Amino acid sequence: MRTERRLGLTFIAAVIFMCAGCGPLVPSAPEPMRPVAQFVAPEKEYAIKVFDPLERVNRLVYQFNYYFDVYLFLPAVDGYRRVMPDYAEDRVSNFFDNVLEINNLANCILQLKPKATGITAARLVVNSTVGVLGLWDPATGWGLPRQEEDLGQTLGYYGIGNGPYLVLPVLGPSNLRDAIGKAGDIWIFNEIDPFNFENNSFLLPLTYGTLNAIDTRKRTPFRYYRSGSPFEYEWIRLLYTEKRFLQIMQ
Repeated sequence: MRTERRLGLTFIAAVIFMCAGCGPLVPSAPEPMRPVAQFVAPEKEYAIKVFDPLERVNRLVYQFNYYFDVYLFLPAVDGYRRVMPDYAEDRVSNFFDNVLEINNLANCILQLKPKATGITAARLVVNSTVGVLGLWDPATGWGLPRQEEDLGQTLGYYGIGNGPYLVLPVLGPSNLRDAIGKAGDIWIFNEIDPFNFENNSFLLPLTYGTLNAIDTRKRTPFRYYRSGSPFEYEWIRLLYTEKRFLQIMQ
């Protein structure tokens, strides 16, 4: 069985397992979001407008993500924080950041950015050795700043447009180009296979996938329906689109 399939299935199982002992947050049901189209003149162009032909489906996925977040993801994060000292959490975060340098390096090379490639390669070597497998990040203090690149940015760098806006289950805001890029980044990581997942029992990818997902969510401050705006969906869509534009233009 391919590693990526195992990771997907085992991650879901792991999150459910970890949440079994956590009391879920029980919020009141969110007020239904109303589309901006109900409040604006259809003949005018507005800055908040983003190409979203699948909006009806995207809103349903957005709602699903809210319930998944509240009843599964956030309780798992809360349980993780309860059992892990802050110092240990920082080491785990640094470790996953260092692993991600593999994809950063691949995309710096694909974008033909020699300076960023050199910095990222140096970071990977320094933090993997002096930083003890990435548990610490001495490279940043040595003047080697992190170069965040992904395949979605690489495709955009070569002129591939956003495509339609998408809300991915669990993962959240994206677009067609970035969704393809995310799949490509997973493929790159699995082809390199730095931890030899393919020849290990399911326990290693299970642990890696679960901790990576929980650590990522822990470091993401966003909470659904806390913005106080009836147009939260539109603002998230706009902010994501603008953020990706700025990242590609760097």
